[in-house]
Amino acid sequence: MVITYRDRLTRFGFEYLEYFLKQFGIKIEVVYGEESRDAYQELVEDLIAIVTSFAGKLYGMRSHRKRKLIDGFRKLLEEVERNG
Repeated sequence: MVITYRDRLTRFGFEYLEYFLKQFGIKIEVVYGEESRDAYQELVEDLIAIVTSFAGKLYGMRSHRKRKLIDGFRKLLEEVERNG
């Protein structure tokens, strides 16, 4: 299986999906590598992806409430990063 970027296949849990597919003899080839990120940055991006996913399910993709929730969560993460 050939993909351009890892996040085009899945936003988080790539390693789990890769392991699962490997059990069936399927290898994932990523054409373009990622820019290097530290563990903290990767965690923040994963959390935002999770919140975005659940917010979309709860409120619908066009909902103003979803945007407000995501913006609030981003502000909270930025505040934690500044103070942490």
